[in-house]
Amino acid sequence: MSTSYDLDVSGMTCASCAARVEKKLNRLDGVTASVNFATEKAHVEAPDGVSADDLVQTVERTGYGATVARRPGDDDTAAPADVDEGAAARRRLVVSALLAVPVVVLSMVPALQFESWQWLVLTLAAPVAVWGAWPFHRAAVLAARHGSSSMDTLVSIGVVAAFGWSLWALFVGDAGEPGMTMHWTWFASGQHEIYLEVASAVTVFLLLGRTLEDRARREAGAAVAALLDLGAKEVAVVRDGTTVTVPLSALRVGEHFVVRPGEKVATDGVVVEGVSAVDESMLTGESVPVEVTAGSDVTGGTVNAGGRLVVRAAAVGEDTRLAGLARLVEQAQSGKADVQRLADRVSSVFVPVVLVLAAATLVAWLLLGLGATGAFTAAVAVLIIACPCALGLATPTALLAGTGRGAQLGILVKGPQVLESARGVDTVVLDKTGTVTRGEMTLGRVLASGVTEADLLATTAAVESASEHPVAAAVVRGAGPVGSVADFASEPGRGVRGRVDGRDVVAGRGTWVADLVGRDLPPDLVAAVDAEPTATPVWVAWDGEVRGVLLVSDVVKDGAAAAVGRLRALGLTPVLLTGDRRSVAERVASDVGIDEVVAEVLPQGKVDVVRRLQAQGRVVAMVGDGVNDAAALAASDLGIAMGTGTDAAIEASDLTIAGGDLALVADAVELSRTTLRTIRQNLVWAFGYNVAALPLAAAGLLNPLVAGAAMALSSVFVVTNSLRLRTFSR
Repeated sequence: MSTSYDLDVSGMTCASCAARVEKKLNRLDGVTASVNFATEKAHVEAPDGVSADDLVQTVERTGYGATVARRPGDDDTAAPADVDEGAAARRRLVVSALLAVPVVVLSMVPALQFESWQWLVLTLAAPVAVWGAWPFHRAAVLAARHGSSSMDTLVSIGVVAAFGWSLWALFVGDAGEPGMTMHWTWFASGQHEIYLEVASAVTVFLLLGRTLEDRARREAGAAVAALLDLGAKEVAVVRDGTTVTVPLSALRVGEHFVVRPGEKVATDGVVVEGVSAVDESMLTGESVPVEVTAGSDVTGGTVNAGGRLVVRAAAVGEDTRLAGLARLVEQAQSGKADVQRLADRVSSVFVPVVLVLAAATLVAWLLLGLGATGAFTAAVAVLIIACPCALGLATPTALLAGTGRGAQLGILVKGPQVLESARGVDTVVLDKTGTVTRGEMTLGRVLASGVTEADLLATTAAVESASEHPVAAAVVRGAGPVGSVADFASEPGRGVRGRVDGRDVVAGRGTWVADLVGRDLPPDLVAAVDAEPTATPVWVAWDGEVRGVLLVSDVVKDGAAAAVGRLRALGLTPVLLTGDRRSVAERVASDVGIDEVVAEVLPQGKVDVVRRLQAQGRVVAMVGDGVNDAAALAASDLGIAMGTGTDAAIEASDLTIAGGDLALVADAVELSRTTLRTIRQNLVWAFGYNVAALPLAAAGLLNPLVAGAAMALSSVFVVTNSLRLRTFSR
């Protein structure tokens, strides 16, 4: 027998960290572990002899932190306290930046230098090089303990080398003498330079990049939390003939609980008493609420839009459908965890090469009898010229410029890995409800028989004004100011009745209305209703006669057809995917110009459709707005959420379209491609600069000062190239 555990792992800074944790866990007898760097989680299958504490201790011995993750259905109070590492990282960045700015200014602007300024610069730079760069030093030591290296190794060695050389020059050499006040004088006289600005600036730039990475990575796991938050926190349970409110975790399978109008259904169950309409759009995408009565199944997290229900709990905790959706999102996200940043991939070769080259430079100079000072200067120049300052700026500056421009256009991008996913997208899967359509019931045609359309609409709106049903709300919105109703009564699942202007009015399902008045529905109106299968009819009668029918439906968004046309112009194939009826989906697809339609699918079905398209070799972008889309958004190569949708969809996505304008989807894809292209240009320049400059530094043609200046110019190029994104337009 084995037990499944999910661990929250902290302290990982790159994909190699996740690999180390995974390797250590898998060394335990009988343990199978998979570590997801994107969500900072480890999923472990462990035999009975291995406890959760054993797993946590193994991770901690590897040099990282771990706690047992909260599972669906757990109390919030049961979750372990979470130290805000993000706030600590931002604090480290801000303090380091405040200290580094005067260090760089004093070092690089001779006019501002005063007698013994070097000692002030040392005082300011020391906390940055030691405390500010501590995350890089720690990661480098951890990597060395496991016989590997990363970009953190190079950053740490570069900072230590620049700072250590400066200390030697100040305390042993002659850089601390009062007369030596400018770098340029030292260079001309052959005396010893200090490079405290290099140690400080590199640290701040890399902290900025790391902070942005951490924020994006932490948000990757927020989709699951958003899904769990959809569920009710408390439930009204019927015990010993009385109703008591208890935490959801105290509910047991088989117990009866009450769901009042407007409340969420606490958990999956079967209705044992009552009749109502339940909004299941979070699961099915169906915009019309589902009528339920005794014997009907209901799902936890859905909303009771009508009468009082008594439900028998059929599943709780991890066994509920909502918890299953959360697992779907986690599983889908884990498929992205193996995508590593280009810098991390190259570092596996680049870092060892630089270290070997620096050591070889030192040894070669000594063997050639060129002097210890010259040898150490050349070796330090190699480390400094290789220090990835421009590389650290390559991604965050382009990301800041691209996301800033995107925010101006109403496009929110979560992180650089998102932009890489957008590069090869060739298929866009569009959810229907709330994405292509407005996502709410809207009054359409008003068909009268024997009365005016205005009279029919005003009378129907008056009687429906006392109802809470979404269809009734659509009628009232479409009518404008409404009159009053007396003797109102609601028949859940059938319709409403009441007295309006002295007339007894009924409105609702056709069969119910026809039975009440004892007459058949007018054939011409029946034919008109049959011609619009996507609409929900509201039949109306008074004074013993059927007076007409109102058609209510979810209508296509303005500009949706033009937006689909733009997607096609970008070389993308649109697909309409929905849990709604096929007749509805095909009508909407026809209206906006989509040829491929997949309808009547549940959340798992949506994930299957996305994966089937991917199996065909397509690169899929998923656009949605509901909880039922969350797993598919996470499973797709590029998830795009409409900002008017649910938190779960937004958190599971890679891009968010503020305001729900479908036309911005094409802009999002194009901006993502442009930003990614800029990042790649920056990375190519940064690595190319290092490769070209390293031989010059090793040959002694670039001393550390010139190396630092060249590194600064490389950074200027990267920043300038990134700022071009601010001019992006359609």
